[in-house]
This record gives sequence, C-alpha cells and structure tokens, in this order.
Amino acid sequence: MNFFREQNARRCRPERDSVTHKFSVGGHEGYITVGMYEDKRPGEVFIKMAKEGSTLSGVMDGLALTISLGLQYGVPLKVFVDKLVNTRFEPSGITANPNIRFVSSVLDYIARWLGGRFISSDYLKFNGEHVAAAQAHTPPIVVSPAANPSTGMTWVPGPMKLTNAHEGAPTCSECGMLMVPNGACYKCENCGSTSGCS
Repeated sequence: MNFFREQNARRCRPERDSVTHKFSVGGHEGYITVGMYEDKRPGEVFIKMAKEGSTLSGVMDGLALTISLGLQYGVPLKVFVDKLVNTRFEPSGITANPNIRFVSSVLDYIARWLGGRFISSDYLKFNGEHVAAAQAHTPPIVVSPAANPSTGMTWVPGPMKLTNAHEGAPTCSECGMLMVPNGACYKCENCGSTSGCS
C-alpha cells in the first residue's frame, strides 16, 4: 500500500520552483512547465500547445492534469514516463532539441524530456539511435535474400528473425511517410529526403 500516500493524501504546495521547456515536434510547438517540490521532484506538469483550441491542445491539457494529480498522490514519475515513451501518432519526427532528435509522437517527446530531466539521461536516447550505433560498429554480413521490397521486411543475421524495416523509424518531415534506416540516420523511400545526414 506504499503506492499511494497514507490515506490517499494529496501533497500540494501554494508556491514552488518550476522549470519551463519549449519544444517543437513536426512543426507543432509547445511548452512544458514542471513545478517542483523542495527536493526538486516534480509535483505538477503544465503542457501548453501553441495552437489554441486544437484537439491536440485539449489532450495535452488532460494529460498534464492526469500526471499532476498522480504525482501529488505519490505515483512515481517513472510510471508515467515508461508508459508514454514510444507512443506513436502524428505529429512525429524531427524535433528542435539536439538531445532528442527523433520522436514517434508529442507524448513520446514529453516522456523522453521528463525522463531525461528528472530520472535518467537514458530517456533522451531514441531506440533507432541504439540500433544505428550498434550497426556502425558491426562488420557488414551479407545475407541472401537481404530484403523483400514488396513487404518492407528484412532478414536479420544470426538466429533467423523477420523484422520490419520501418519499426522505430521517424516520419519524413517533407512528405510524412515512415523513413527507413540509412547508415547512422534515416532516409525516406517516398521522396528521397534524409534525416539530416550528409
């Protein structure tokens, strides 16, 4: 019964320190403001999207309220962050934050930023970056057949396992299609643009 505070008491303070962070995901801008307790743990979250009245703005207001109430009743921030990381919907793709290059949704961005700021810098890493870094240090192995272009599926060396080439990939900032790994970055098969590699 340690999950909630004794007798479900809500822990609020009339004044607290806060930090505000501006973000941009797929051209959608917003602000995250986190109010902190004396020990610098987050106690409330506000998420403000630049486009007032949009559905996304309303959903972010509801999410911020839910996270804030949870934190005030003793739910660990890690519980929220772990559930929101890797959620996938539009807008997604390249961000303006050099520490969080790609995200699969605004929720993914918010979770990664909150996790990186208040839990561990490991949350700032995108799953695709781990794969690309591992591939960059692994000598190439030729496997035949390498890929089936009609399905987008590839065979992975080692124990035979079929994987989707688009899994964990960001969407193209130009046309919105899912990108595919291209060395240490991503390339759009539809329009040919890349995720910033040379």
